[in-house]
Amino acid sequence: MRQRRLTAREAEAWAQVARTVKPLAPSPEPAEHRAEPPAGAAPAAEPAPPPARKPKGRVPPAPASPGRPLSRAVARALDCPPPPLDGTWERRIAKGALVPDFSLDLHGASLDQAHGRLMHGLTQARAMGARVVLVVTGKPRPVDAMDRAESRGAIRAKLADWLAASEHAGQIAAIRGAHRRHGGAGAVYLVLRRQR
Repeated sequence: MRQRRLTAREAEAWAQVARTVKPLAPSPEPAEHRAEPPAGAAPAAEPAPPPARKPKGRVPPAPASPGRPLSRAVARALDCPPPPLDGTWERRIAKGALVPDFSLDLHGASLDQAHGRLMHGLTQARAMGARVVLVVTGKPRPVDAMDRAESRGAIRAKLADWLAASEHAGQIAAIRGAHRRHGGAGAVYLVLRRQR
């Protein structure tokens, strides 16, 4: 369908309206999508960006996006600094005072078995209303006595990928290394979001 062109009066009215509108946020548009101003209209001046402000006090967390908000974070959870938890959670984890509501032992299982157990176990944990799940993966051990920089731990290496790709990704608030009381380097805590 062919679009009609604006009349001179409509173009003038549009130019008046366009001058009074303040954009929500400047966003660059590709050159091919920019509309040309009508003939005789004054070019619109770009508004100056607002000055940067430093937040006072505590900065509220960003709102969670719908869908799987933590899939990227979960994928990198074991390799990068974790997202912050409430200070009470962090202290309880550090002291070993955190008591898991549900435990999954994947140690010694094949990759296929471990994946199945993890998915089934997380479904069970959610059904029970668990907030903290202890996942025992087994401690990574050196591949070779000559090369201690590289380690082996197939289940632990796959854990973040499995969680990121699962239906449970959006339900995981944080992943933390377990206290030595609960397995230390051979286990992780999954802190699940509250059910609503």
